Amino acid sequence: MSVPDWVQDAIFYQIFPDRFYNGDPGNDPPNIQPWGSVPTSWGFQGGDLHGILQKFDYLLDLGINAIYLNPIFLATSTHGYNTTDYYRIDPKLGSLDDFHALVEHAHRNQVRIILDGVFNHCGRGFFAFNDILENQENSPYRDWFHIKHFPVNAYSGGDAGDYLGWWGMKSLPKFNTNNPLVRQYLLEVARYWIEQGADGWRLDVPNEINDDSFWEEFRQVVKSVNPEAYLLGEIWSADSRWVGEGHFDGLMDYPVMEALAGLLASNTMNIPQFAEKVEGLLSYYPSENAYAMYLPVGSHDTERILTRMGNRVDKTKLAFLFQFAYPGAPAIYYGDEIGLAGGKDPGCRGAFPWEENKWNIEIYEFIKTLVRMRKQHIALRRGEYIKVKNISNPSCYAFVRKTSEEQVLVIMNASGSEQRINISIDEIGWEDGRRINDLIHPSKQYIATNHILEIPIPAWDGIWLA
Repeated sequence: MSVPDWVQDAIFYQIFPDRFYNGDPGNDPPNIQPWGSVPTSWGFQGGDLHGILQKFDYLLDLGINAIYLNPIFLATSTHGYNTTDYYRIDPKLGSLDDFHALVEHAHRNQVRIILDGVFNHCGRGFFAFNDILENQENSPYRDWFHIKHFPVNAYSGGDAGDYLGWWGMKSLPKFNTNNPLVRQYLLEVARYWIEQGADGWRLDVPNEINDDSFWEEFRQVVKSVNPEAYLLGEIWSADSRWVGEGHFDGLMDYPVMEALAGLLASNTMNIPQFAEKVEGLLSYYPSENAYAMYLPVGSHDTERILTRMGNRVDKTKLAFLFQFAYPGAPAIYYGDEIGLAGGKDPGCRGAFPWEENKWNIEIYEFIKTLVRMRKQHIALRRGEYIKVKNISNPSCYAFVRKTSEEQVLVIMNASGSEQRINISIDEIGWEDGRRINDLIHPSKQYIATNHILEIPIPAWDGIWLA
């Protein structure tokens, strides 16, 4: 199995490039919005690759060691999912030299970078589609897309009626990946950016290219250049078909995020339902894939975690506490670590506020602690996941991450009042009378007596013990 070993140790940071930091005002478009304006899908705010490079010390200080970049290729939108040229860095974000400088600096600091691959559809300005608009049925590229009839009208009127577009959108014509020339083009793009130094691909809506042979070929091409490249599929539901030798190393594990939201925010899940969901997901996939999942609690496609948790800092911290202890690679969506708020797209794509007086320092310091502890304790990254069965309190959930070297006990209180919890240390394999350390609050220690560990946990809080 060619799942990259490094993913289990990865802590990802997702960056929406236009909104992270403006490092080079010289490449700003003339009608740029002021930094921090209300985010829209058309208003550029000036973030770029040079800005990521300039703020790299911030990322290193946070402790992340992998970056997922939203699309960086030439496009007409702020989000970049309507690609015009797959071989060109969007000039509003920088140049190929800027990309190389960012990758080289990242690799020098043991940070990997994966790119967003949008291969199901492109933008209307893409050369092959543009040719169809110019030449209609005489275009040599007429079979690169799913044309229903000519003439093709890509601009006036409502949804795409003359051709297939992603979700019916005229602005996103869908590739015909059954065409060998289209496949060859897309696979060469995939190869090229790995050769330029990218450490993998996050594949946008790959289930819409419902073709196993395409993805098997894609995997072979990418892994032939770099066997350690990470292939990550944007699949929103649990579906084991999409992992393995014919597809991807891991998936964006949105079902875990939804379970956390159900337990902590919407009250649509109780502890037994939550346990069944998160434990079931681990047993559903082969372990090498389960441990290579990308674990978000927010992304460019969802409400920000603080907003989703009703602006409750305690619930937000508890979501992160679980995320950083669960198998897979935890991912921080830029700005979530400092309490950036925002509703669904485009509200979740606001500019990063670099003035520290606008940060939620409590969340920021908490996440730095989680990152540091996860890096220090191999059990939190590579340990077996074992549910604690004999827990005295129905409002609480507990599990152990265990290797031959160490064990970390994780307990969550998913209720609005303090809970006292009794856990039998025999189940965990700890000795009576031994001092047990609180990893998140180092000043606290516990001692088990008569084989029982008694712990008070505040409302909407959690604990890591080792």
